[in-house]
Amino acid sequence: MTAVTVDFDIETIDFAKGDGLIPAVVQDADTLQVLTLAYMDKAALAETIDSGQATFFSRSRGGRWRKGETSGDFLNVVSVTPDCDADAVVLKVRPVGNACHLNRVSCFGDEVAPGVGQLAKLERTIAIRAAADPQESWTARLMQQGIKRIAQKVGEEGVETALAATAGPDAEVASESADLIYHLLVLLQARGMKLKDVIDVLKSREK
Repeated sequence: MTAVTVDFDIETIDFAKGDGLIPAVVQDADTLQVLTLAYMDKAALAETIDSGQATFFSRSRGGRWRKGETSGDFLNVVSVTPDCDADAVVLKVRPVGNACHLNRVSCFGDEVAPGVGQLAKLERTIAIRAAADPQESWTARLMQQGIKRIAQKVGEEGVETALAATAGPDAEVASESADLIYHLLVLLQARGMKLKDVIDVLKSREK
């Protein structure tokens, strides 16, 4: 399991303010969707960092609770970041299954990967389908045809998007843009790249 990114000393976290507990906001590392809110004592935070799996203190049970031990829906932790007062943390995770005990992705409503988080969800889906049977998945079939064919599709969808923008209704522009984004994400997958690589370039250009 990948090591958890931590840039703080656990001794600096203020557990005393909350009578030994701190709130832990759990967020999907890719879609940035808030998945749940739980609580940690010092031992749970230490175990989370050491194990790479989200471990909490259950106030109802009065003790340790590792998410997924009974359900199989684990939260694999990417990073832990304290807030400015060091009395709460954000866990960025890659979930295995659902975060909510009601079998929902998030404890905060039914929506899955809202807003631009849908792009990260699509990227995950493409990665899964790329390994599927080409007879059953267009994504796998396209990947099997190779990078040149995928690049050609990106070019075709780019032209169709441009044509829709100059002469078509908004619904057509949205539809063609969706096709373009999908094929662009397939291209990145075929190159072994991530959407994050593109976002990093965009962030660097802000400067």
